[in-house]
Amino acid sequence: MPHPLRTRAFRLLFIGRTLSLLGDAVIPTALSLAVYLATGSTGALALVLGCAMVPKLLLLPLGGVVGDRLNARTVALTTDLVRCATQLFVGVELLGGAPALWQIALAEAIGGAAGAFAMPTTSPLIRGTVPESGLLRANALMAVVNSSTRLGGPALAGVLILTAGPGWAFVLDGASFAVSAVLLSAVEVRHVPIPRRSLLTDLKEGWSEVRGRDWYWTSLIAHAAWNGAAAVLMTVGPALFVREPGGKGVWVALLQTGAVGLLLGSLLAGRIRPRRPVLVANLGLATYALPLGLLAAHAPVALTVAAYGVAQAGLGFLGPVWETSVQSAVPAHALARVTSYDWLLSLGAMPLGYALAPLATSAWGAEVPLTVAAVVVGAACLGTAAAPGVRRFGAPGKPVEHALATQA
Repeated sequence: MPHPLRTRAFRLLFIGRTLSLLGDAVIPTALSLAVYLATGSTGALALVLGCAMVPKLLLLPLGGVVGDRLNARTVALTTDLVRCATQLFVGVELLGGAPALWQIALAEAIGGAAGAFAMPTTSPLIRGTVPESGLLRANALMAVVNSSTRLGGPALAGVLILTAGPGWAFVLDGASFAVSAVLLSAVEVRHVPIPRRSLLTDLKEGWSEVRGRDWYWTSLIAHAAWNGAAAVLMTVGPALFVREPGGKGVWVALLQTGAVGLLLGSLLAGRIRPRRPVLVANLGLATYALPLGLLAAHAPVALTVAAYGVAQAGLGFLGPVWETSVQSAVPAHALARVTSYDWLLSLGAMPLGYALAPLATSAWGAEVPLTVAAVVVGAACLGTAAAPGVRRFGAPGKPVEHALATQA
């Protein structure tokens, strides 16, 4: 089986998506630092970040429909150009020395909307450029890039802002999207068109593809629980560490250990092919309950940090295995819509965690939300084993397509 990178189409896609993912990873940190430096207001920062997130959540289902109706390459190329324009605009505003907050917020809202159309195209792009036998390796490569950009993106944003300045950081970020678009223009992607029908019909069909697969919708519940729990940890964790001597350094060490674990999990996924991939991946995801529970119990710091690394390795392993399972089982004509529902539930759970964690901490202390989050994520991820489709998916002697057909 030839390595996916030996295929010209995937090689160009890989380089282009790497640049696009790097741009995505740089934006949040660069935006946070730039807006706060320019305004000195946390309220202004919250407004801009909200403008970037809300359109993305609202438009994700529509992005899935567009991704299935049109060629994924065309959609991804267009969204790269839109995000290039928005980041260049923000850069020029910051370079001008007197940025208008409403203009930056509007630009980021447009960029967030473009992200809603870009995110569902990843799976169709990979499936459209790689033969099925190479999907796991291709997804593992993309997961490694995603992990690496998440590890290096914030640091790169900080370096750009401290050396070149906030404005030039956004200009360079825009350039990364431009190069990605150029590379995508040279990629040929297989596409299975769907008949033109009403938007509501397409949305319903996408949802029926989700609902008809118990391995999929039960896993989505687990993924949403994981993201909600992650939001609790990211909200409560800093407060617990920072108030202790040397706590800031410990918190940074925990995050860096997690980033390394994420990368190692992604690398492992490209080498191990479990007999029941969805079950094994969801069980690995359940390990996120460990750092939450240890933090709630005030366990030794070294143990908590190590547990977080293991938990993030579980997430890194899940990514390629899950993407490959979905790409192999979901019909090509519905893949973008199905993927959009995955993103919608996963991202939608995070604001809920961000909102509830501080309230629960104020009322009962940090231990309560951490414990509840640990129980929820553990139960949701382990509970997927109760779904027949999760246990049967990929079982030896039973093709995936047949297993799915018997449960749909």
